[in-house]
Amino acid sequence: MALAAACDDGVDLAPASIPNVVDTFTVGSLTGSPVSLPSAFSVADGNVVRTDVSSAFDFAYDIDASDRHVFLTLEVLRLSDTEGSGPGLQYTNKTFEQLSSAPSNGWITNDTIVVDSGTVLLLRSRIVCSGLGVPLYGKLQVLAIDDTPGNETITFQALSNENCGYKSLMPGLPRE
Repeated sequence: MALAAACDDGVDLAPASIPNVVDTFTVGSLTGSPVSLPSAFSVADGNVVRTDVSSAFDFAYDIDASDRHVFLTLEVLRLSDTEGSGPGLQYTNKTFEQLSSAPSNGWITNDTIVVDSGTVLLLRSRIVCSGLGVPLYGKLQVLAIDDTPGNETITFQALSNENCGYKSLMPGLPRE
């Protein structure tokens, strides 16, 4: 527990070695796109994931029964046994560019996240840092939604900080 707290405070961390980069991704809905199209995103890997090939992701995209565009965490998908401490998302009123650091609390882990074009979210990964027991962090902005039947997709820009214990959400090599 003390080690995790130290990592959260940026104390005694190994120097960051992976630069934070903003990239653009497109994923298809779980129920309205071909299975060959990735439907999920891994904050830890900073990349999209096909859910028929791997469960190593943090949230997936779908369209719910009310035709809302939603992100679903592992807990919502019942793929996690870490109630409350698994991957999470968080709404913000800040712009994508204004988000400079991930918060410690306020994560939504067990509810559907409704999104629309322009929505900006903070991201927290599943626990992936071996030995440290901490998640990784990122941010996302929805750029476009395509409602073409049978090929529903969402396009977003995202930044994933893949350095264990660091919370910086700015491009470049993180210092915090």
